[in-house]
This record gives sequence, structure tokens and C-alpha cells, in this order.
Amino acid sequence: MKKLLIAILTLSSSTLLAQTKFAQLDQMLPTPNNYRAASGAPGHAYYQQKADYKMTLVLDDAKQRLDGVETITYTNNSPDPLAYLWLQLDQNIYNLDSDSKIIEVEKMENFKSVSDLRKRDFYYDGGFKIERITNMSGQPMKYFINKTMMRIDLAKPLLPGQNISFQIKWWYNINDRMQVGGRSGYEYFETDQNYLYTIAQFFPRMCVYNDVTGWQNKQFLGRGEFTLPFGDYEVSITVPADHIVAATGECQNYASILTAEQRKRYEQAKKSDSPVIIVTQAEAEAAEKNKAQKTKTWVYKSTNVRDFAFASSRKFIWDAQKQTVGNKDILCMSYYPKEGNPLWERYSTKLVAHTIKTYSKYTVNYPYPVAISVHSKWIGMEYPMICFNGGRPEADGTYSEGEKYGMWGVIIHEVGHNFFPMIINSDERQWTWMDEGLNTFVQYLTEQEWERDYPSRRGPAYMIADYMRGDVSGISPIMTNSESIKQFGNNAYGKPATALNILRETVMGRELFDYAFKTYCERWAFKHPTPADFFRTMEDASAVDLDWFWRAWFYSTDNVDIALTDVKWFQLNTQNPALEKAFLQNKDAQKDAFIGDTRNKTSITTTVNEKDANINDFYAKRDLYKVDALDEKAYQSFLSKTSPEDLAYLNAGKQLYELSFENIGGIVMPLIIEATFADGSTKVERIPAEIWRIEEQKVSKVFIYDKEVVSFRLDPFLETADTDLDNNTWPRQLQPTRYQLYKQEQTRENPMQRQQRLEQMQRGN
Repeated sequence: MKKLLIAILTLSSSTLLAQTKFAQLDQMLPTPNNYRAASGAPGHAYYQQKADYKMTLVLDDAKQRLDGVETITYTNNSPDPLAYLWLQLDQNIYNLDSDSKIIEVEKMENFKSVSDLRKRDFYYDGGFKIERITNMSGQPMKYFINKTMMRIDLAKPLLPGQNISFQIKWWYNINDRMQVGGRSGYEYFETDQNYLYTIAQFFPRMCVYNDVTGWQNKQFLGRGEFTLPFGDYEVSITVPADHIVAATGECQNYASILTAEQRKRYEQAKKSDSPVIIVTQAEAEAAEKNKAQKTKTWVYKSTNVRDFAFASSRKFIWDAQKQTVGNKDILCMSYYPKEGNPLWERYSTKLVAHTIKTYSKYTVNYPYPVAISVHSKWIGMEYPMICFNGGRPEADGTYSEGEKYGMWGVIIHEVGHNFFPMIINSDERQWTWMDEGLNTFVQYLTEQEWERDYPSRRGPAYMIADYMRGDVSGISPIMTNSESIKQFGNNAYGKPATALNILRETVMGRELFDYAFKTYCERWAFKHPTPADFFRTMEDASAVDLDWFWRAWFYSTDNVDIALTDVKWFQLNTQNPALEKAFLQNKDAQKDAFIGDTRNKTSITTTVNEKDANINDFYAKRDLYKVDALDEKAYQSFLSKTSPEDLAYLNAGKQLYELSFENIGGIVMPLIIEATFADGSTKVERIPAEIWRIEEQKVSKVFIYDKEVVSFRLDPFLETADTDLDNNTWPRQLQPTRYQLYKQEQTRENPMQRQQRLEQMQRGN
């Protein structure tokens, strides 16, 4: 019985500890080991596998088909013998029996038009067609396909330190992104009957095997992206002779596939600090009309990358410029059809250059020789050294401000993905926030350095408040598997980016945060970090205990709603009877009057004691506010016992304020309080979140000032994501809202088109 009682008490104590907001995360994070140190750094026994690829690809522009032969060399750097290998077959998401279609929750109300139903009923014979898998002797290898995963069974285990090479021949029908959707595929241009291909996830790819999960073999359902090992690539891509190709890595044979003039422009671009057009719009338009029947083969090599992607089209305009990072020149390039101009020619490559420079400052120096932005409609997707981006003007060349900022944002974001997760290689299939959230945060920093007061969509704390105050049933913790997240954009992009911004601006300060964040990036560049590695490194490099923050922002669905519930005002009693009795008299005179007393002054003409003075005794005649000799004597006695320093302090006119705060939303945060004084000046008080460490629901704090305060405001700079600003002020302040009785008719005319119409009207046209 005694042992049982002890066990119950121990369990209760543990449960209670786990429920406190300042409890450490030790019981929630994996135990440090030889592979991953307690500091958040890779352990002394850390390892990772290597996968090298040699590929020969043929793009059939008539059939929209891709054929490939790949040779994979897989090196086992783990301490474990491997009896089989797992590969990802991401194109199998387009199989007719794909789980991604079957598990989609649907209602008829989701289909509002015939086109919606046609898209839902669209037939597409997708998925990999595996023709053969052989060893390097040409002997067939045993394999088994489980939806988007493929297991290759080895004749004998692959021992630690060994490698194995094998060959896969495959093909698939490329998907129409406008009809089928997807991260990869083609866009068809009906006006000139040409295709623009943005091709990725196009080949069977090795899965990650590591110390955390063993084989990372979660099925691809569409949302959770890709975690891949690093390796070297040699890729030959055969396309129509008039196509221009952009791809991961450096092209090895420009000399044989570009014209002499294009090669001259290319060499000029490598030395230029501003974009140089390599393939002009006129050259692209000529190619659109004369569809070549012959082919050319473009050869690319890349080193220490986790993936490969390419784009191909005869519609491509191509420009480039250099950007120096550290002591290395990177060639920044853009490929876009004429439909992207004037936006793309004006901005894309400059944005690429700015992005890799800014990200390098906050993370690690960009290590690759090129950085590429490719334009295709309605997309934003990233791969090593290359990304596919939307942002298209109207047919007349005009565009809205929203379209411009949308294009800027998507290019910065997707180029930024070179760092998260292409270099700092987190598991996207499991933790979307580790690449999207971290990337969105640095995207915000990059946007702000691109244009002053840039209207970033995510990052500032106040922008996440609406989401966090929403119905909890529709919100997931950030630490949720990618496929199970509710409100994907807010959860995986917005909230973690906001959390990091709050850490940087409010909890840690910029200097500490930037050092710790850069340390994390440097530690895990070209490696496979986990959330625990990030959490631990941020604390290890800053000496700031952040467990309370991770617990609140990453593991819970609580929100920030801290209320300033009460303010009490005190002044020190000077003991001087003349001052104190005058203060009392003034205070009594300012008391609100009871309505009965007010009305009695006129309704009661004369009281009894007003008629008969004989009934008035000592108390009726006493002057409460008169200073007498005894008061003076007592004051003199007080003065004799009080030091000059204490007396000076008592008479200094100090104003004391006791502020009470309540944690309504659940997330404890630092208290940032702005006091506004009677003379119009202000002072900001900053109190760390640890003020809540003992009492998590209600706390109070005393402030001492030399002058009178007329108002207090909590979170004056909108830096804590407080979801209810109405309870942040004293005295309470009402904020008006404009009420519109009649809505104006909406127009699709953008401001540039409106200006053109105005100029035409002014000309009398």
C-alpha cells in the first residue's frame, strides 16, 4: 500500500510538472546520444548516407512523356547492415488508385461549376512505368512497389562502409498542371501551341536512412514533401533542338548548344552586376513559330545536392547576372516566357541575387555555382539551385500591386528554399514547419531589406493574431505531422515564422537570436536536423531557457491574450500634516455625490440641527482638515527619527502604480508596457516572461515614477501576437470601426489599367 501511494504521488507530481508552462521539455524531446548531442549539434558518431545518380533523360514534346535511365550508387555510411533499400516513387501519386485521391474529404458543395466537376473527373494515366531494375551486371533485381514507395531486396546485406550500384529504366506521362495540378508538370499555351515544362520528382529517388527513423518511408500523399540524401548528379537531357533548358547544377556543353552570340552574352552575364539577356524575347518568339524536329542534349553536373529538377521550353527568355557571396561569384539566372514580361525581365534575376545574398548573411554562405528562377503559372516550388515561380501580368502587360508583390514574395521564398531544406536538410515529410516556417521567417527579413516598409504577408506578430484567436477545433499545434495539419499555411508557414520573429525582437533580442540561428544553420548545413536539434541549439548558443516558448508556441494551440486588468495609483504619505490633510480635503471634495444627497439639498429646506444649534456636539463642530499643535509635534518627532535621504525620497513626489495582469489566452509572454505621462512623454517597461514562472494566471507589478501617469498600454508595438487589444489599455479606450452601408461594385480593373483609362479620358479619346 505504501509503495502504491508513493507511486501515485510520484505520478501526480510528474503530471503536474508536465502541465506547468515553465516545465522543461526533457520528457518530450528524444534523449541525446552519440549521433545527436545534448547541445543540439551533430554527435561524434553522426552519419548520413550518400546517393549518387547518373541519368539519361528524353523529353518527348509531342507526347508529353519523359523517359529515363538512371544508375544509382548508394553508400551505406551507417553502422547497420541493410537487407533492402527504399526508394520514393512520387509520380505514383497520379496513379488512378492513388491514396491521395481516395482519402480526400469531399462534399458536393465543393463543386460549384462544370469545370470543377470535370477537373475532379479528369482522366490521367500517371505514375511511373518501371521497365526494369538490374544490377551492374544486367541481372534483374527483386523489387516490390507499395504505392509511392519501392523496396529493392538485396541479394546480400549492404554492410557498413559498402556501396552498391544498380540501374532503373522508367517512363511516365507528364501531367498537365492546369488540369491535374501538382508541383511538377507542363503548362500549355494555346495561343502559340507550345509547352513549358517544369519537371521534378521525375525519377525514383533514394529515401533517407538515419539514426532517427531508420528508413524514412512515409507514403507521399501530396502535402508532406520530400526528404532526401545528398549526392552527386550527372544528367543528360535530350529535348527538341529549339528548347532552352534550365537545371540543377552547371551545364557542361554550352559550347555545342548555344549560338555564338548567346555564348558571348552568357560570358558577359558572368561578370555583370545587372541582368544581361542571353536569349532575347525576339529569339524566343521566333522559336515558338518554328518547332524544331531535331533534338539537342544538355549535360548537367552537380555536387553534394539532395535532388535534381529541370525546366525546358522553346518559349524561354533567359537572363543572368553575378552575385558575390563571400569570395565566390554565383550566377543568378531567370527563364521565362514572354507572358511573364514586363515583370520578369525587370525583377526576377535581381530578386534571386538579393535573396541569396541576404539569406547567406543570416544562415550560411550560398555554396552552389548557380541560382535559378523559372516562371510558370500558378506555382511556387523549390529544388536545389532551381525553383518554379508564378506571378504573371495581364495580357496587356499591366498588373496589380498585389500581383507584383505576390511575384516578389514567391521568388524570394522559393529561392530561399535553397537554404531550407536543400542545404539545412530537414525531414519535410514529417515536419513541414522546419523548412517552410524557417524559410518564411528569413523570407520576411529578406523582403524588408528589398523595399522599406515591404508589405510582408507573414512574419510580424500581429498578423497571426486572427488565426490564433480562432476556433481551436480548426487549429493544430505546429508540432504536427505534415499530412495532419489543419490550416496548412497558417500552421506551417505563418505561426513558426511569427514565433521566430518574436524570439528575435522580443524574447532574445536580435544579437543573441541571430548568433544562435546562424549557429544552427552552420551546424546542420548538408545534414539532417530534427526539431530537437533546432530547439537545443537555439538555447545552447544563447544561454536563454526557451522551453516555455517551444512548449507554448510549438506544442499547444493556446493563444496570447494578456489583459491589463487593474491599475492602482499610490503616492507616498509624507507625514507632513499640512500636506496630508490638504490632500485628504481635496480627495474628499472630488468624491462622486450620491444622487439622493444631491436632491436632498433642494428637497429638504432645513434639518433639525440647522434649526437647533444646541444639539450640535464636538463632532458636529470639528474641522477634520485643521492642522493643530499636536499634529505639528508629531511631525517634528517623525523628522528627528528620519534620515535626510529617506525624507528627501518621501517628499520627491513619487508616483507608484500597481498593475495587475491576467493570462487569458494560455500563452505566457513578456510584458511590454508603455506609460504615458501627464506631460506627454512616454516610457516603455520590458519584463521577461519569467514573471509568470510561479503564478501562471495572474501577476502584478509595481512601477515607480517621478511624474503622474495618465495611461498605460500593454504590447504597444504589436510584438506578442496578442489576440485581444481591447483589454490592453488603462483607462479603457474604444477603437472606432468604419461601417459601410452600401458596397461599391467590384471591378477587375487594376490600377495601371485605370491610369491608362484616365489618360485616355484626359486626351479626349
